[in-house]
Amino acid sequence: MASKSDKVSHKNSLKKIPLRLILTVPFVLQIFAAVGLVGYLSFVQGQKAVNDLASQLMEKVELQVDEHLDKYLALPQQLMQMNADAIIDGQLNFNDQKASERYFWRQAKAFTSISYIGYILTDGREAGAGRWINGVDLLVYENLKGDGKTSDYIADNKGNRAQLLESYDSDPFSVAAYKDAVKTGKLTWGEIFSFEEVDLQITQSGKTGAKNVSTTNIGDQNYVALPARKPIYNEDGELRSVVAIDILLTDISKFISSLKVSHHGHIFIMERNGLLIGSSSKYPILSKVNGKTERYNALQSPDSLTRNVASELKKEFNSFPKIKDYQEINITFNKECYFVRVTPWKDEHGLDWLVVVTVPESDFMAQINASTRTTIILCLTALFIATLIGIYTAHYITQPILKLSQATEAIAVGKLDQNIPENRVNELNILSRSFNQMSQQLRDSFTALEQANLELENRVIQRTETLSQTLNELKQTQAHLVQVEKMSSLGQMVAGVAHEINNPVNFIHGNLSYVDNYTKELLELIQAYQTYFPNPPKALQEIIEKIDLDFLTEDLNKIIGSMSTGTNRIAEIVLSLRNFSRLDEAECKEADIHEGIDSTLMILQHRLQAKSYHSEIQIVKDYGQLPLVNCYAGQLNQVFMNILANAIDALEDSVINYKVGNNSTNPTIWIHTVLTDDNNILISIADNGAGIPENILSKLFDPFFTTKPVGKGTGLGLSISYQIIVEKHKGKISCDSKLGEGTKFIIEIPARGLLNN
Repeated sequence: MASKSDKVSHKNSLKKIPLRLILTVPFVLQIFAAVGLVGYLSFVQGQKAVNDLASQLMEKVELQVDEHLDKYLALPQQLMQMNADAIIDGQLNFNDQKASERYFWRQAKAFTSISYIGYILTDGREAGAGRWINGVDLLVYENLKGDGKTSDYIADNKGNRAQLLESYDSDPFSVAAYKDAVKTGKLTWGEIFSFEEVDLQITQSGKTGAKNVSTTNIGDQNYVALPARKPIYNEDGELRSVVAIDILLTDISKFISSLKVSHHGHIFIMERNGLLIGSSSKYPILSKVNGKTERYNALQSPDSLTRNVASELKKEFNSFPKIKDYQEINITFNKECYFVRVTPWKDEHGLDWLVVVTVPESDFMAQINASTRTTIILCLTALFIATLIGIYTAHYITQPILKLSQATEAIAVGKLDQNIPENRVNELNILSRSFNQMSQQLRDSFTALEQANLELENRVIQRTETLSQTLNELKQTQAHLVQVEKMSSLGQMVAGVAHEINNPVNFIHGNLSYVDNYTKELLELIQAYQTYFPNPPKALQEIIEKIDLDFLTEDLNKIIGSMSTGTNRIAEIVLSLRNFSRLDEAECKEADIHEGIDSTLMILQHRLQAKSYHSEIQIVKDYGQLPLVNCYAGQLNQVFMNILANAIDALEDSVINYKVGNNSTNPTIWIHTVLTDDNNILISIADNGAGIPENILSKLFDPFFTTKPVGKGTGLGLSISYQIIVEKHKGKISCDSKLGEGTKFIIEIPARGLLNN
């Protein structure tokens, strides 16, 4: 156990810790952490910025290369289509070989990227022009007889043959591009080829005498060409000729060499087999192998960067054909990081190349590294200065004053639970006690104020809720009273009218049977007179003829039958009126839903009949097998009346405004009932009117909301219907409508177990 003297010694040792050290050390550590974090984040953000910039730059360069390839290789396609049209239209005469040569000579002269342009006939004859011998600007080419004997001529400045250069055997049908074009029946690219080195002595005669012109050696990339062939057919679908173009790929290397990717950036284009098409490096893409000119494969390119990048791409994707879309990878070459982006380029006629853009990280990191070094130096300087300021400040600040300042600031922001411990210094101790007393008084005052505010807010909330509830009840009561009064008056009137009509109708209908019997007996008596007195006196015969006794006998029975049918019809209408009013069924009881719907339709029958502006409104009933429903029948009939009346209004308005949705000539209302699996009655009433806009659907069941003109609707029908279905019958009512597609109301109520309300 530690002795009392040890505890005192321990306390004294704690008191001997310098205040400047207590304040300075944490301050210096925070600054050091901040400096380290800033330096690290600066480096990370710089690295991320380099990656993003390199990716954006490579993507931009790749898009420029794609655009150039699209435009560059569109030229031979356009020229072949133009020549094909000229052949079809008869502008090119196959029998005039020299005219055809001059035509192609002008095209080759206009487009320096063309190595050869011409046509091949099915009999082997050929005509064309171009530049396929190094050192000669333009040549014309002929195979006049189709026997494989071809000749190259130097042309004058008008495209005419000036001097025979050479003759040799050639088979145009053996060229792979020709075979593929004839086989596919459409434009076809052939395999890229390079010219053989030519060493010819050319003699050209001029006005001043003979002049010798010799060819030069082939250049690095000047004689790489891409052939294209397109077959031409006559109206019977028979092959007529094949137009041909060989385009030089020199400009591709020139173009990508002109692009400034970065200081040491590099671009090259290769086929899927790895053979180079163009490169921005100083090394050629052609080589001499056994006296034959061949293209380098990217994996054996004399440019070490191209070779290394191609090798890494093959290693990453196993083979070049497996690169289906653009890819970005990082490689290391000569201990330096490179960003590589490879993108497939294709056209609709079968070309499938890879565009590879390479950028060294060092082209971007020099400035980033310099900026990072500057940031680190500034951070270290700030750390040193902040440390000196902390030491200097700690020398003048005491711990009690610091605590007092912190407590005061806390109170200023609303943290009132502040308490300053006592201090051995008398002045500071007095200040601490005064501060603590002030803090306690503030806490008491704010507590009392918060309590008062809370009580006031509670009162306001209670009053607001009471007023809101009272207002809602008042609105509902008002709407309910208006509708109840309407329906009560209507029900009493309907019941009274039905009662008054029923008595005389029953009297008439009851006596019709006696009138029918009396009439039949009188007619039997007349027939008996006619039987026993076949020859009545002349005066009686004139009366019989005058009244047309036979017609009267026949028509009298029909009249009595029509009167009986009419009284039956009136009785049915009276019964429907009584069923609809249901004044004797105000309580909840079992009722037939179909009977209520039919009664409502009977009352609205006059509105369903054809008018001058529309045909008869069709009613399509699809009644399911429903049990008797425990409900308020009169109120349900009111709901049916509101929905059906609205449907009729909608159909009439749609016809008037020429906006009927599904059928402008046959306005129709569909009524469907079914008993659902969960023992609910589902009733749907749909029409093919113009529909309801979406901004109105959400307000349909609001009290006093209506889209009808003033005096035609109160806006209470659907609101009361909603209360009857949802509140009285514990069911659901909804509306589904789209402009031009009609409207459907869906009602769902429980078939059994309705609670008393």
